[in-house]
Amino acid sequence: MDTNAPVDIHGKPYNRSMLIIVLMVGSFCTVLNGTLLATALPSIMKSFDVSTATVEWLSTGFFLVNGIMIPVSAWLINKFGSRIMYLTAMTTFLIGTILSFMAPDFGSLLTGRLIQALGVGVTMPLLQTIMLSIFPPEKRGAAMGSVGIVIGLAPALGPTLSGWIVDNWSWRELFGMIIPICVLVLVLAFFFMKSVLPTSNQKLDILSITTSTIGFGSMLYGFSEAGNKGWTDPIIIAFIVVGAIFVVLFGLRQLRMENPFLDVSVFKYNEFALAAVLSGVTNLAMMGIEMTLPLYIQGIRGLSAFHSGLVLLPGALCMGFMSPITGRLFDRFGARRMSITGMVLLTLGTVPFLFLNENTSIMMIVVFYAIRFFGIAMVMMPVTTSGMNVLPLNRMSHGTAVNNTFRQVLSSIGTAIMVSVMSDVTKSNMPAKSVLHNTPLVYKDKAIAATVSGFHASFGVALGFAVLALFLAFFLKKGNRAREAAALKGKEENN
Repeated sequence: MDTNAPVDIHGKPYNRSMLIIVLMVGSFCTVLNGTLLATALPSIMKSFDVSTATVEWLSTGFFLVNGIMIPVSAWLINKFGSRIMYLTAMTTFLIGTILSFMAPDFGSLLTGRLIQALGVGVTMPLLQTIMLSIFPPEKRGAAMGSVGIVIGLAPALGPTLSGWIVDNWSWRELFGMIIPICVLVLVLAFFFMKSVLPTSNQKLDILSITTSTIGFGSMLYGFSEAGNKGWTDPIIIAFIVVGAIFVVLFGLRQLRMENPFLDVSVFKYNEFALAAVLSGVTNLAMMGIEMTLPLYIQGIRGLSAFHSGLVLLPGALCMGFMSPITGRLFDRFGARRMSITGMVLLTLGTVPFLFLNENTSIMMIVVFYAIRFFGIAMVMMPVTTSGMNVLPLNRMSHGTAVNNTFRQVLSSIGTAIMVSVMSDVTKSNMPAKSVLHNTPLVYKDKAIAATVSGFHASFGVALGFAVLALFLAFFLKKGNRAREAAALKGKEENN
């Protein structure tokens, strides 16, 4: 038997390559579903005769349940182990997918989406925790670079794939095409997924799960709806305030527990805390424009949802191509140099969007959007890996859950800010209704100008977030301390 072969927690060797492939393919399918309905909502509205506000719950509800599950994932992984949780999460996701595919009414479709989200909320943190645990610190950059393909590429491909399938077939095929892949993943996982993470017999703390669910659920809902209803809406304010109160109660509860439900004390590690903030702000800068740019392409330029997705596709492919490369570069150079370079590219790639108008070259948009994603690929996973490398192995699942929750909350806040800024500026610059009756053509030109001004303001917010992330990148430590420590250890052993 190969003494260098990886072993699971029971000391038995396993095929690490197959475990990673199964993990990556399954997680890619689950994460892809987050944005897969992006361009299919009008078709679903027509099928079930529901309003825009109702159909949006397919996305809002999905991200809401997903966000609630991520903090719970650390306890589940530590309690039941990687093999059981992956098989359970993928089975749950498959059940939700089948129900969505066969849905006879909108209620069934929404239920299927929420069941899907339960699985996704476990597979995403589980993917990162396993990849960080089965590789030594000096090789985690390359491993997490592969994770970047899932986290970055899958959501970006969703709108393009959705548009193409809906244009040629039915929205049901968005779920139908995933079913056989999920079945294959489950069959392979039964043989190749092993228990590679240590478990502990931790009891479920009801107060923790209650405060976590109410807190993060209320905050995510409040921020996600703030862009549509406005920050002054009493319901939005109530959800955000209640959510913030329960999140604070949840955090205080964790700090007082001997075995916390979610170990928020990982923020005591300065490098982890900085990496979490930088990763969150970078993701925020990415998601903000990813959400608003299609509105410009479709609303101002008049392109279809599918063609809008095609404009964004090169950027997504760029990130997917670069993620494994940047992971290996991190193992060699560390996070600081790469993050500064990536944030400079993200900042410079955002500046041209401040000057978009109704005649801007589509090719220019494609190129600078791709530059932004090139920069994001240099920051996202390297920074996350750098922060996770300072944590002890038994805190990896907690660190991953904290990092993902923090990033999701920040993304919701940032997207809401950008959408609300865009709406407010557009409304304040819109011409009076009297202009429409007297000079319709003048009204049309001024209305387009007002809408463009809204986009400029929104992209300006995205630029502000990029500059903030660039500033934070300078505080990262130089070099790759994990690699340097491994090299020093090797020299001492040789001597």
